[in-house]
Amino acid sequence: MIDAPELSERAGVPVRLKLECLQRTGSFKIRGALFQIERLSAPDRARGVVTCSAGNHGKAVAEAARRRGVPATVCVPRSVDPAKLAGIRSRGAEVRISEFAGYDETEDWALEIAAAEGKRFLSAFDDVDVMAANGGTIAAEVAEAFPEAKSFLLPVGGGGLSAGFAFFAREHDPSAKIIACQHEGSPGLALSLERGSAVTRLPAIETSAGGIEGGMGRLPFEVLRTRVDRVALLSEREIEDGVRWMLDRHQILVEPSAAAAVSAILTGKSGALGGPAAVVVTGRNVGYETIRRIVADAPPAWDNRHP
Repeated sequence: MIDAPELSERAGVPVRLKLECLQRTGSFKIRGALFQIERLSAPDRARGVVTCSAGNHGKAVAEAARRRGVPATVCVPRSVDPAKLAGIRSRGAEVRISEFAGYDETEDWALEIAAAEGKRFLSAFDDVDVMAANGGTIAAEVAEAFPEAKSFLLPVGGGGLSAGFAFFAREHDPSAKIIACQHEGSPGLALSLERGSAVTRLPAIETSAGGIEGGMGRLPFEVLRTRVDRVALLSEREIEDGVRWMLDRHQILVEPSAAAAVSAILTGKSGALGGPAAVVVTGRNVGYETIRRIVADAPPAWDNRHP
């Protein structure tokens, strides 16, 4: 964890960044993937596994499976970031690219493949092991490193990270405030809270933040429905502003999905935090062309050094 002085000034409370972007596969997803692979039965390991991913979970499953000699098939949307695609392939997994741009339709396709081939499907978020390992272990580390933290900002897509984190944080401190950060064009959690049930499918959107696109998992929503205090909805531009801000202020490259929680503070959409805050920065897997486009855009709204 590192201090974020400018975010602290903006928020009016101490803010620290939990840099999961520095994990060995470039995101927090290695935690859940390792746990899933370790808990497979011997027959499941021998048959191999299938998963669906916008990129980071697939890369993590490929790495975890390679370490244990488990055959892995990773299904990805056709819109997958080239850097993430290369990372999956470099770890020896079989990659199948769907005809769909969105995550939800690609997951349906991947589930059909797993059933047809008699292989275990490893969910990227709708799984107790994933919630415990991805979110729970991060929350435990934050509690140890930053015990005074009272507010926690998390990017939210399917909910595997946020559900595990929120569960641990609230068990550890019932007064903990959980702020979920989503793309306004794909607000699965916000819609689920409004309707009282998990919105598991959403139309695909064109976004560089593929990791937070798509519907909510049913299991994560059951955890989050009573543990989320606020949902901050960010635009594409605001999310990409967060990428630029991390590069400019901290000289750390993060992928757009990971910048959502940072952007919530930059825009003020996080609301009043009410105590020291931890921001989970989830990954760094983003391709050169995407980086070049984001960096070449006009100066971001938060930068008062430009007219």
